[in-house]
Amino acid sequence: MAQKNEIPALIGATLAVAALLGGLWWIFKKSDFSIGNFKPETPTVQASAPIAATTPDANSSAPSQPGMRPGMQGATGGGTASAGRFAGMKDVPSGQFNYGGSTSWAPTRSSLDASIQSDLPQFQLRYVSPNSGPASSGSGVKMLLNRQLDFAQTSRPLTNQEKQQAQQAGISLQEIAVALDGVAVAVNPSLNIPGLTLAQLQEIYTGKATNWQQVGGPNLPIVPISRNVGSGGTVDLFIDSVLSGQSFSSSVQFVGTTTQALQKLGSEPGGVYFASAPEVVPQCTVKPLAIGQTAGQFVPPYQEPIVPKDQCPARRTQLNAQTLGNGTYPLTRNLYVVVRQDVSSKAGEAYANLLLSSAGQEMLEKAGFVKIR
Repeated sequence: MAQKNEIPALIGATLAVAALLGGLWWIFKKSDFSIGNFKPETPTVQASAPIAATTPDANSSAPSQPGMRPGMQGATGGGTASAGRFAGMKDVPSGQFNYGGSTSWAPTRSSLDASIQSDLPQFQLRYVSPNSGPASSGSGVKMLLNRQLDFAQTSRPLTNQEKQQAQQAGISLQEIAVALDGVAVAVNPSLNIPGLTLAQLQEIYTGKATNWQQVGGPNLPIVPISRNVGSGGTVDLFIDSVLSGQSFSSSVQFVGTTTQALQKLGSEPGGVYFASAPEVVPQCTVKPLAIGQTAGQFVPPYQEPIVPKDQCPARRTQLNAQTLGNGTYPLTRNLYVVVRQDVSSKAGEAYANLLLSSAGQEMLEKAGFVKIR
């Protein structure tokens, strides 16, 4: 009897399973789902945008890189232009040689010096900063006298005091001119003034002229800016050549670096500042001025016209090598390699000869200086 009851139950279970399988088949048939078309979701990784190559400028908060100035070619551009051109130079010693000095030389350290290193790997150049205080012509000569450097880079001739110190130490120094540099004056781009005479510059920085109206500009207070006294050859030259040895006025605002000065100048409508021409002329946030010996006869250190701010840095105002080189622009000075007259002089003399070669002069010109050969 029990066996008879199990048969109908088994038949019912079989029919239920068949119905279930049939239903599942119908669902798969009607739907779009298929194992072959199923793709697990994979997270999408967005590629990072390439970092744009930028040129250090006055409105950058990053510290200045030695050797980089707006509008100048960097190590890659300069090195490519003269690849192999220093390789055949004679009387180049082997070894590692220390050098340092004026910040005006900065653009050569990432372009020209890099090319020398590439073409003459046995002539190893090592830039050395002073232990205390900023790098300058004066600190370079001091380190040379203390035998911390094999040669120094300066933006002014040796002073009588430096010559006396060398003599007292039994050292003979030689200065070798390798290029010409200009000192440019810059103002805020909004300031409407055609130029300044050297006499007007003196009045501004000695406190005799305190409003731009006094020197041909608008009714606006003058804010003179300078690097610290004793910070380098550019300030020394300005004191000697423009101020005739007079002291700066108490109204002059002093800063530690040209980068700081240009940042301040860009936000100060009445500001004025002076520095090495390659540091000033190509900048986007300031306006270089024409300078003259007499009123109305201003000479620009730049190629006219000045590039408008809204077109910079795609285009930059360029230095005027002609006015800087022919003496019509009134504020110029030589750049020197200074060497000790001893065994170490071979390195400095070789370096100077490399800079005075056709390849060296070409690269100095690309760095913003005026070649002398």
